[in-house]
Amino acid sequence: MKRITFIMTVIALAAIALSACGPATIVANPLPPQRTLVVTGTGMVQMTPDIAYINIGVHTEKPTAAEAVAENNTQTQQVINAIKAAGVDAKDIQTTNFSIYPNNQYDPQTSQKTGTTYVVDNTVNVTVRKLDQLGDMLDAAVNSGANSVNSIQFDVQDKSQYLQQARAQAVKDAQTQAQQLAGDAGVTLGAIQTLSFANNIPSPVMETFGKGGGAALAAPSVPIQSGQMTMTVTVNITYEIK
Repeated sequence: MKRITFIMTVIALAAIALSACGPATIVANPLPPQRTLVVTGTGMVQMTPDIAYINIGVHTEKPTAAEAVAENNTQTQQVINAIKAAGVDAKDIQTTNFSIYPNNQYDPQTSQKTGTTYVVDNTVNVTVRKLDQLGDMLDAAVNSGANSVNSIQFDVQDKSQYLQQARAQAVKDAQTQAQQLAGDAGVTLGAIQTLSFANNIPSPVMETFGKGGGAALAAPSVPIQSGQMTMTVTVNITYEIK
């Protein structure tokens, strides 16, 4: 019995010694939660396009590949010359597609092959920086041999000033909301705790004509409407309230 009592005493003393060596823990009263107000402001600015991108092409189909290429080359060069004469710089004309492929014909009754022609497509992308000349340029291209206008994209070349305006509007909108809400709630706005924003930069507006659309444009003074684009910015602001 004495031996057992001695062992138990040693264990108890060791536990006390270990607890004395452990880190001290100080429990402080937690800080009261910070009161905040979160508002979202929106800024929207209308932009008028000042530049356009157009895919203009020449589609040729002939009995032999050599004939198709030769005629397409001649016709495409005439189109490019007409586009340049309409006021477009050479640096704003870029070939985006050139293809040649056989087109087999079949008898609809027997499904037997009856012949082969060769198709050549040559497409250039044209950047038009003077939109008031766009209709005349399209007329010139079609009259010189272009028979495929696939699409027109309208855009704003420099969006930076519109982005700044939209951001300023969004911040002002958020501030106005915060002041109104604080007044209605009987609290006072404090310092801004967080601020974040998101830009919604619009993509170019596309007008699609489809393959062979150039034929539909073969009329004097083609009417082209560029419309408008909308730049949108949202701002999230967190205020401390007192």
